[in-house]
Amino acid sequence: MDAAIQEKVNLWLTENYDQATRDEVSRLQQENPNELIESFYRNLEFGTGGLRGLMGVGTNRMNKYTVGMATQGYANYLKKSFPNREVKVAIAHDSRNNSRFFAETAANVFAANGIKVYLFQSLRPTPELSFAIRYLHCQGGLVCTASHNPKEYNGYKAYWDDGGQLVPPHDKNVIAEVDKIAGIDEVKWGGGEMNITMIGKDVDEAYIAMVRSLSVYPEVIERQHNLRIVYTPIHGTGIKLVPEVLQRFGFTNVHVVDEQATPDGNFPTVIYPNPEESEAMNIGLRKAQQIDADILLGTDPDADRVGIGVKDKKGQWILMNGNQTAVLAFNYMIEARKAKGIAGPHDMVVKTIVTTDLIDEIARRSGVKCYNVLTGFKYIAELIKEKEGTENYVIGGEESYGLMIGSQIRDKDAVSAVALLCEMAAYEKDKGRSLYDKLIELYVQFGFYKESLISITRKGMNGQKEIAEMMSAYRNHPPAVINGSPVVQLLDYELRAGKNLQSGESWAIGLPTSNVLQFILADGSKISARPSGTEPKIKFYFSVHGKLSDAGDFNRVNAELGARIDGIIRDMNLKE
Repeated sequence: MDAAIQEKVNLWLTENYDQATRDEVSRLQQENPNELIESFYRNLEFGTGGLRGLMGVGTNRMNKYTVGMATQGYANYLKKSFPNREVKVAIAHDSRNNSRFFAETAANVFAANGIKVYLFQSLRPTPELSFAIRYLHCQGGLVCTASHNPKEYNGYKAYWDDGGQLVPPHDKNVIAEVDKIAGIDEVKWGGGEMNITMIGKDVDEAYIAMVRSLSVYPEVIERQHNLRIVYTPIHGTGIKLVPEVLQRFGFTNVHVVDEQATPDGNFPTVIYPNPEESEAMNIGLRKAQQIDADILLGTDPDADRVGIGVKDKKGQWILMNGNQTAVLAFNYMIEARKAKGIAGPHDMVVKTIVTTDLIDEIARRSGVKCYNVLTGFKYIAELIKEKEGTENYVIGGEESYGLMIGSQIRDKDAVSAVALLCEMAAYEKDKGRSLYDKLIELYVQFGFYKESLISITRKGMNGQKEIAEMMSAYRNHPPAVINGSPVVQLLDYELRAGKNLQSGESWAIGLPTSNVLQFILADGSKISARPSGTEPKIKFYFSVHGKLSDAGDFNRVNAELGARIDGIIRDMNLKE
């Protein structure tokens, strides 16, 4: 074993660490030395979004000690940033194993540092944490969650006073403070319990009132209150608020998937508790078929992502991808606000650079400004803050099943998204059609955009190196032709530069640095490569588009566009 790793292991066997931790380290020494190395070969990184990793003992795992040290660094930065005033934070957690323990650990560390803590009395959706920071005038906050990761993971997301996740310069500054914490003896573990206040129902009510205010057509819901809705929280926090919000909106025919209604960090009915995965939606889909529902919705463990299912023209159920859901939601908010006379000349919408360009086209033709930002809702939140007072934010979203409607929260919110998607379904049903029909109509009107995604996983000590080498190869030796179409542009967001590969012309990209590459082909196809910031993966996003002359031609054009994506994947030799 490497000497530096062995030194860390020896430290964790001292009496500074609790007996259960020492016993587990000893067990790994005897029974699983490879796992021991994985657990200690590096320190769990406090990234720009916070912590995320496997739970277990060791410096590279989520546990009491890594959470405590990270929180101490965050506390130090908060106190430096807001001197001579009371600093307040809000803390929430999801249904994952140890989430409550990690939330209480962080609360105790903050409180011991003289920071006032508002701790939710039980599990709550991530978007409510974002709302609570603003509602309670906090300077920061965190939510203990690993979002949609498998059950072995946990983490926490760190927030700033606007309710958004950390952005420059605060993200790097917090990381610097966390890195200064050399050991657990520098952590204030307790003694400030009087600084902790439990919160719950009052914040729930304020949050629900905010979500209700987003409704554009309450009179349509009144007519279509019997819309048949199936909802699954996939063992997560959505159960705390989604059924209640749907009831407050006026929907009276909501069916919760019983098998997935109880919060459970083991996620017993799924492999991945992620509505992006069709397997996670299967039980809900069966229920939707049984009762002939109008719409199926599922949220991930911390209720910031939403997946939906609808029926196609033949009555067959299909699960929409995140781009399709975003297109419907953006168009509805733009279209409905205009029809209601509440649209303004300074309305804006925001999407990420890997989200479908169909949204840009809809916004352009509707006379609404559409901004593109880097992946992550913290960048949408940052733009809202920048434009406050001059432009009016309406909706933002990204392809990974996230929507953020209205500016009173600053992170993706599946609770409000579920409510608005049901309102959208009611609006279309009131016209005698479905959300699927509306999507096809938008394809005819604005162009048929089809997207796909491949994630390539590279785990372990060498995984990050392999991913870095893959990105370096694409960056330094970009392909000249992909699937028979010349590559005309290379957009390098790490170098913040775009280049026309045919003319040699280059230009600056006005976004922060990010390790993302995009290839634009002569036929209009777009391929994006982006290493995940939270998982050992590299993601490839594919977008192609064509003309759809009428709804009856959908199947043919859909097949043609699908074949083009398949050709790109084959030509780039990409396999999941």
